[in-house]
Amino acid sequence: MNRLLAYGAIVGPILFAFAWVVLGLISPGYTMWDIVVPAYSPIAQPISGLGLGVTGPYMNAAFVVGGLLLLAGVVGIVRGIEEIATPTRWVSGALLALTPLGMVIDGLFTLESFFLHFLGYLLGIGSTVVSFFVVGRVLRRVPRWRDLGDALRVASVVTLVLLAVAQVTFDPMASGANVGVAGLTERMLILEVLVWFVLMGWSVVRSPRATSELTLRSAA
Repeated sequence: MNRLLAYGAIVGPILFAFAWVVLGLISPGYTMWDIVVPAYSPIAQPISGLGLGVTGPYMNAAFVVGGLLLLAGVVGIVRGIEEIATPTRWVSGALLALTPLGMVIDGLFTLESFFLHFLGYLLGIGSTVVSFFVVGRVLRRVPRWRDLGDALRVASVVTLVLLAVAQVTFDPMASGANVGVAGLTERMLILEVLVWFVLMGWSVVRSPRATSELTLRSAA
């Protein structure tokens, strides 16, 4: 069961990334607060802009479905690492679950509900600066997960740097005029975060214990 759930940490991010890549290429623009944005540029504009206009229903569905799949993946990840104590497992799971929770919030509340949407963004992305570091420290104590733990601690720092770059390069007026690279820097940040969830999910899926359990079920 843990192995099956962990697949959510792989499928959810892939689905979400596929949605914003495809929709970013076909979006004709959108209207926000009666302001018409006549064209959409993936380089200049954030992914959240795809949650408005004709691409809105599809992008928002990707936020929610991708978030729910990733949440299932988080459950599979923390349950699949059996060497950690139960209280630590709960803390690690709660921290990692903030990312899929943020995705669902962003799918339910678009840019026009700016405060709630930004809250979802902070939960989804900003929380990983802490969650990756904490989970990394936990995994370093488990011999077979030590390498991933070290990598997650580095990922925490990388995420913080990319988050700062994304915030510095974001200018709402420039993005609306398709000027600048705010869309590109945001996509780099989000892709980096999603890759680490995929790696955690894949590590659980490919762990010897999960594989042996699947073999025993197949034999039964």
